[in-house]
Amino acid sequence: MSKNNQGTHRICHIELDEKTIIRRNADIEHERRVAIFDLLDTNYFAPKIENDYQGPYHVILRIEDNRLAIDLKTEANEELCTLVLPLSPLRRVIKQYFMICDSYFTAIKSASPKKIEAIDIGRRSLHNEGSEIIQMRYGHKIDIDFETARRLFTLICVLQIR
Repeated sequence: MSKNNQGTHRICHIELDEKTIIRRNADIEHERRVAIFDLLDTNYFAPKIENDYQGPYHVILRIEDNRLAIDLKTEANEELCTLVLPLSPLRRVIKQYFMICDSYFTAIKSASPKKIEAIDIGRRSLHNEGSEIIQMRYGHKIDIDFETARRLFTLICVLQIR
């Protein structure tokens, strides 16, 4: 099974619902751009929907009633369906991830390289945990690889910033 952009089971376009996003600083905007670039470069995304369409997918992520809504469209931008997934499995790790990211962005301004590295290890660990939760808890609706889950976790976090 191909896990690059040569296959059909992939995201060809992704966007975040801008109405959902309350605020973003330069660091967050950079993380969002990098996650989207990396996601579009290489991803594996196979929604389990009642439709013969196999991809590639145009995806819009948004928050709806404290749940993640994933609008799926064809590559030609024709509507397919919306997957609505609970955010509750991710709440704890997102909260911890935000706290450690704040520490990281503060540390890179004045802390020692050793302290920055230690914080970054914790940040990556939480990011991995969030990615694993996405794969496990959303696996009944979407089949995705770990790197795709990592990038989606970043984008879900961007949507959650208040």
